[in-house]
Amino acid sequence: MKNVLIIGSGKIGRMAAHFLAHTGEYKVHIIDSHESSWRESIAGLPNATGATADFSNQKDLDAALNGQWGLISCAPFFCNPLIAERAKAHGVHYLDLTEDVAVTKKVQALAQGAATAFIPQCGLAPGYITIAANHLAKPMSSIHELRCRVGALPRNPTNQLKYNMTWSTSGLVNEYCNPCEALVDGKMTLLAPLENHEEFTLDGIEYEAFNTSGGLGTLGESLAGRARNVNYKTIRYPGHCKLIKFLLNDLGFIDHRQQLCDIFDRSIPSTTDDVIVILCVAIGIENGKLVEKIDARRVPATMINGKHWTGIQITTAAGVCAILDMLKDGKVPTKGFVKMEDVNYDDFIANRFGQHYAV
Repeated sequence: MKNVLIIGSGKIGRMAAHFLAHTGEYKVHIIDSHESSWRESIAGLPNATGATADFSNQKDLDAALNGQWGLISCAPFFCNPLIAERAKAHGVHYLDLTEDVAVTKKVQALAQGAATAFIPQCGLAPGYITIAANHLAKPMSSIHELRCRVGALPRNPTNQLKYNMTWSTSGLVNEYCNPCEALVDGKMTLLAPLENHEEFTLDGIEYEAFNTSGGLGTLGESLAGRARNVNYKTIRYPGHCKLIKFLLNDLGFIDHRQQLCDIFDRSIPSTTDDVIVILCVAIGIENGKLVEKIDARRVPATMINGKHWTGIQITTAAGVCAILDMLKDGKVPTKGFVKMEDVNYDDFIANRFGQHYAV
């Protein structure tokens, strides 16, 4: 039985603990700064313990890391550099869910010479979307266009933003504000967030998509030389982007991100009735012909083991738990920095956790 530390008992940490503990192959230890949160997370779970700890405190992290085989960081993105540093010091495999580009580069630097694996960005986006996009494009000798689109949406929107909070507020604001990496005409480029707006219809429902930061992961860099254009955009219901631009640019909240986070937390309700919309399109040359390949799916909230879980909980935790499983089984590299492009799609989707994407 592998000892796994889960850092953070929020929405995703709870789902990951539930997934892993029920396998009988992992002993889960979850830490959080709020005792009531981690206690609720492990209630009724086999092979699970918890403790109160400060993610930003080295002594707390060191105590939690003793005797662990691997860790999953579900902490806010800005906590991850210290967590990764302590994981390396303890010889513990490191996995996280961050979409933050700067944090990922710090993790990549720490991974140099490491005896264990450092696998950031292995949730939904980046994560599954990166694996799926690379899978579609892999047989192509030349990639003209690779479009990655993901959105976590309420199934029944009722407010002007047509949005409900489903995950980290700080992560949401971060991706709306930061520059967006993309491969444009064969060169890595930084694009402005909330730009390059587009609209499309999937299964009869209208959506919009626009640039946001971090969802591409390392895919653009990996495909440089083979691909002309590779980009990532967030999916929302039409009208959302215009209102976010008003808040950030016209009202100036781009310079007051924490205030915007506080407003969102006070004013935008969360929902447990969400749906994850995923669209990946690859256009390129395969066997001498120009072809288009599409991966389109919707993953809704559902019941698992008699308990209701949201779509964002299921998809994000399924991604990181599948990678952890594959690490245990030697199906991904076990040392150094591991990219999502190193993950085999067929192995991922056949995994007991990856199968949650096979809808």
